[in-house]
Amino acid sequence: MRTILLTGPGGSGRTTVAAVTALAAARDGARTLLLGTDRDDSLGSVLGTPTGAEPVRAAPRLTVQRPDATARFRDDLAAFQERAASALDLLGASRLDPEELTPLPGAEELAVLRALRDAALAEDAYDLVVVDLPPVERALALLSLPAELRRYLRRLLPPERQAARALRPVLGKLAGVPLPADRLYDTAARWDVDLAAVEAVLADPDTTVQLVAEPSPAGADALRTAALGLALHALTPEALLANRVLPETGPDPWLAGLVAQQRKILGEWEGTPTPVHRLPHLGRDPRGADDLAALTLPAPPARTPRVPWPVTRHPDDPGVLLWTVPLPGATRDDLDLIRRGDELVLGAGRFRRIVPLPSALRRCTVAGAGLRDGELTIRFTPDPGLWPAGR
Repeated sequence: MRTILLTGPGGSGRTTVAAVTALAAARDGARTLLLGTDRDDSLGSVLGTPTGAEPVRAAPRLTVQRPDATARFRDDLAAFQERAASALDLLGASRLDPEELTPLPGAEELAVLRALRDAALAEDAYDLVVVDLPPVERALALLSLPAELRRYLRRLLPPERQAARALRPVLGKLAGVPLPADRLYDTAARWDVDLAAVEAVLADPDTTVQLVAEPSPAGADALRTAALGLALHALTPEALLANRVLPETGPDPWLAGLVAQQRKILGEWEGTPTPVHRLPHLGRDPRGADDLAALTLPAPPARTPRVPWPVTRHPDDPGVLLWTVPLPGATRDDLDLIRRGDELVLGAGRFRRIVPLPSALRRCTVAGAGLRDGELTIRFTPDPGLWPAGR
């Protein structure tokens, strides 16, 4: 199954382009699922078919769904309260009724990720999943959520503590308070498995990102920011979809300045390695299958394997290891780099990511870093106390 994640600046027409992409794939014979992330039914407005939490058939071979974060959040919290009953009673905490629950920040993102996981687990149900993600910064927060939540779970309920199950009643008596119940650890383990499944979908080579933007100065600025944020998460856009491109010729002289501005920005975009596809401005907001059919897109380009951040030896000093991180558009003032145990905290502009170190680098110390031509190179030297002798 292939997955296409669509994001871009706010107001760039992402939802319309997501609908165009999904509908075109369905017409080409692919069993397609289109996932929306907006609370409002903007997908339904574009497709001409109301959509909601339950999957609906919007066209032959095209299914559309907008996951309901509220209902899922209530179910999850109710189940958690049941499993953590002993701990809540110990703290004297009052139970929350389902009617008073409203989703916390992040609940909508989790609902979308779960729907994506469910689609991947439904073997042979779909050939393609198209996800209409939020604007870039929210989209990157969504994509990083599974790894961050797994990290928090491992810190709060370390799996190795489950090895003391047989001693837990004795330890509880000695401590004078009940220890966390087995089912609390079981719940954490289930969540970890679910989150790992989502991570696997996002890391799959058949999962790609496409950016949607209008060819305007604001769109160009937003794309530069998007490229940096995606690179920090080891993602490279598969294509740039230039939306609402004005016709080159027309009788209206007032539009001549806008056309010239778009032409200049499109020329800059088309001079980059990322393929650029133009979608014309229809002179109105697209609505329904006929309008969407007028916004044609070429077949997706051939996929190239993702290249992980490489670890190499220094050409002049084999005793030094180099970890290269592509960060296009980054400046030295943008960067923040902190080593914490077996993890590296990387900051670039407004974006931040905690990255597990490759196994070889965990036995090294950070010796320095440098940024050149959009690439951050971090130098590591082996720790004599951890590095195998003679290596």
